[in-house]
Amino acid sequence: MTGEFREPERIIVLLRAHARALVLPVVVLLAAAGGAAYGATALDDPWLRLAVAVAGALAVIVLAIAPYVRWLATHVLITTRRIVIRRGLLVRSRQELLHSRSYDVQLRQGGLQRLFRSGDILVNTGLDRPIVLRDLPRAALVQEALVDLMEHSRSSVADARRQTGATPLAG
Repeated sequence: MTGEFREPERIIVLLRAHARALVLPVVVLLAAAGGAAYGATALDDPWLRLAVAVAGALAVIVLAIAPYVRWLATHVLITTRRIVIRRGLLVRSRQELLHSRSYDVQLRQGGLQRLFRSGDILVNTGLDRPIVLRDLPRAALVQEALVDLMEHSRSSVADARRQTGATPLAG
């Protein structure tokens, strides 16, 4: 141990996709509940009532609850040292990007995203294809924070290398 002090990792922000993604599931929930309630009271045949109730329940589960659970199960955690992307409920995937590894951060916004100040953040690590953080709220602020964190981390890594006497490989 060299006795150097590293400041502890701090959580900057925990993000999910913009809540605008839940508008359609809420509309489906209201329409399915209203349609099932109307069908259950207006229809005389018990089999038709049952069919309307089952169709309403299926619509709520598939088109309202599933997107909400998917939205809840996906988040991006930004700390002072890394970005952690978690996806999935039953099959969980976790991806980490260290700020000390230089990467390029781009912001992509469509018209509706600009209106709500959200956007897609593309993180290009130089490997494979860029990692896309989809429809994050306050995307411009997130992009600026990532650039600042990366620059700070890169300079602290360089400072640590200078202190230990490590030199970059000459090519």
